[in-house]
Amino acid sequence: MKPGNAVFAILFIAVLCHASILFAQPDGQQGVALSPAAITQASLLTLPEGGRPTKVRAAFHLRSINWIDGETETFEFTGVLTLTWQDPRQAFDPAIEGIAEKFYQGEYQFNELSPAWYPQVVLANEVGLYEKSGVLLRVKSDGTSTLVETVNAVAKTRLNLRRYPYDEQRLEAVFEVLGVDTGEVVLEAEPMPERSNEHEIRIPEWTLSGIGASVRNFVAPYAGSRGVTSVFVLTVDVQRQSLFMLRLVVLPLILVVMLSWSVFWMDRSSLGERMDVAFVGILTAVAYQVLVSEILPQISYITLIHAFLSFSFLLMCLTVVVNLVVGVCDRNGNVALGDRIDRFCRWGFPSLYVVLLASTAVIMFFYY
Repeated sequence: MKPGNAVFAILFIAVLCHASILFAQPDGQQGVALSPAAITQASLLTLPEGGRPTKVRAAFHLRSINWIDGETETFEFTGVLTLTWQDPRQAFDPAIEGIAEKFYQGEYQFNELSPAWYPQVVLANEVGLYEKSGVLLRVKSDGTSTLVETVNAVAKTRLNLRRYPYDEQRLEAVFEVLGVDTGEVVLEAEPMPERSNEHEIRIPEWTLSGIGASVRNFVAPYAGSRGVTSVFVLTVDVQRQSLFMLRLVVLPLILVVMLSWSVFWMDRSSLGERMDVAFVGILTAVAYQVLVSEILPQISYITLIHAFLSFSFLLMCLTVVVNLVVGVCDRNGNVALGDRIDRFCRWGFPSLYVVLLASTAVIMFFYY
C-alpha cells in the first residue's frame, strides 16, 4: 500500500470511530436526532395542551342486565360506553384530506393506526369479567374525538335485602379514567336522552324503574400527584317483583297459621286432636323455612320474609303451649279457666300476629 493511501485509510477509520462515539453517549446528551415527524408523533401521545384539565363527556347506553346476585352483591350488564373530548392536534382540513370525518374501526385500526392520546376508562368495581367486543374512534375536522366501545361486565354493588321481597335496589357501575387525576382529566356526564330503551330491558324477577348517570371524585393513589380521579357512575334502579314470593310462601303460610287457631274452638276433651293440628302447622312452617333458605342468599341480617316466617312459627308453637295449659286446667277440674283461655286466644292470637307483622314492616321500611 502506498503511504498516501495508508494515511487516508487511517484518517477515515478515525472519523468513523469518532462518529460512533458521538452518537452513542451513555448519558443521553448526544445521540441520533429525531425527525420532525417522529417528534410530532410522540407529542400526540400526551394529553391535549391548553385548557387543562381535559374535559371528557361520558355516556352509557344500557342494553341489558343479565342477572342480579344478592348473595355476592354483583350484577352483569351489557351496554355501549361513549367518550367525547376535544383534541386540537387531531384537526384537519376536509378539503385536503378529502373526507369530513376519520374513522378507526376495530381493534387493529384503533390500536395500530389511530395516532393520538385517548382516555383509557376501566370499571372500578369490576369483578372477574370485563369484555369489550367492539371499538370505534371518530375524529371530526375540528379535533372532536368520540370513542365508542361495547362493554360486557360484572360489577360489585351494595345491596340491602332487609325489605325482601319488597326491596328496591340501586345498582352502580363506576367507570374511572385509569392513571390520571382530576388535574389532568375530568369526566362529565352527558344528559340522559329523552327517549331511552328502559321499557325494552327485561330483568328476571325485577322491574326496571330508572337509569341515571353522574360524576364524582374517587380516591386513587395511582392516579397521579393528587391521588384523586374523576369517575363516571351509571346508576340503575330496580324493584323486585314480589308476587312470586307472595303466592309461593306468604299467602299459603298465612292460611296455615289461621287454620292452626281452629284448636281454640275444638272440644277440649280431645286434647290429642288439638295437638295434632298444632304440630301439623309447626311442621308446615319448618318446611317453608327450608324452602325460603334455598331461595334467599346466605346473609347474616334479618329480612322481612325471615321475620314473617319466624313469627308464624312462634305463634304456632304458642298454640301447643296453650293446649297444654288448657289440658292441665281440665284435669284439675278448673274448666271455667280453660274456657276463658280459649275465648281470649280466639281474638288474642290474631291480634298479636297482626301487631308483630305490622311493627316489623314499619321497622324495615322506615328505619332501613
